[in-house]
Amino acid sequence: MKLVTFSDTSAAVRAGVLVDGFIADVSSRFPSVLSIIHGGAEALDASADLASTTSARIPLNQVKLLAPLQDPPRIFCVGLNYRDHAVESKMEIPKVPTVFLKLASALIGPHAAIELPSISTQPDYEAEFACVIGKGGSRIARDHWLEHVFGYTILNDVSARDIQLATTQWTLGKSFNTFAPLGPSVVTKDEIADPHALDVKLSIDGEVLQHSNTRELIFKLPDLIAYISSITPLQAGDIISTGTPAGVGLGRSPQRWLRAGETVTVEVGGLGTLVNPVVAGE
Repeated sequence: MKLVTFSDTSAAVRAGVLVDGFIADVSSRFPSVLSIIHGGAEALDASADLASTTSARIPLNQVKLLAPLQDPPRIFCVGLNYRDHAVESKMEIPKVPTVFLKLASALIGPHAAIELPSISTQPDYEAEFACVIGKGGSRIARDHWLEHVFGYTILNDVSARDIQLATTQWTLGKSFNTFAPLGPSVVTKDEIADPHALDVKLSIDGEVLQHSNTRELIFKLPDLIAYISSITPLQAGDIISTGTPAGVGLGRSPQRWLRAGETVTVEVGGLGTLVNPVVAGE
């Protein structure tokens, strides 16, 4: 299933299931995608049944898609997790995962505008494949990683490089308002046969700037789930964004930053397309 969060003409925020160009409204039973995640297998089955039988189907072009998870407990991001990206960033290949947090207040959905802050002159893009945790846990064994996955989505880890790299702490430089486009949906894990064989691509106004595959990840999901949960218990609804491949603006010569008026498109195999325009912010 492809789970979405949307609003319609009433401006109410609802949970739904994407079905053949329509959204099946499941909010009569589930107020949010996070509530489905918390409900486990029973809630997932009930959502599927409701989506297949409800008459409350709305054409996709009549709603506004929001970030599919509105209030995830945490957004874990992984830096330098593609070898070619570490090289272009002139940083050492990490021996353990480089994990930082991105604030949930930065979340926006498909087609919402990325706002470039006036205090940064180096806004950058990062196409990323992300995992959504279903069952929480502490010290999760590497071989049991899939039991704790609910599904997958796309995240654009927008970054103000001059702010990010002014210190060794990356969170604030990656957490400006609108710097976490997410979506268009959360795709349940049963729909993705192998999350480590997905194409990842980013283009700006049709020009492809990043193109790789999740098989190139240095630390894959079993590693990341085991590592993070060895330090802090994972919670249902946590997002783990697995890192970006080469081709970011920071690593180009000359460097290439986001500009107002552009449109950024991120595609991940099986997960859809995340499109966001870029505008000047304050």
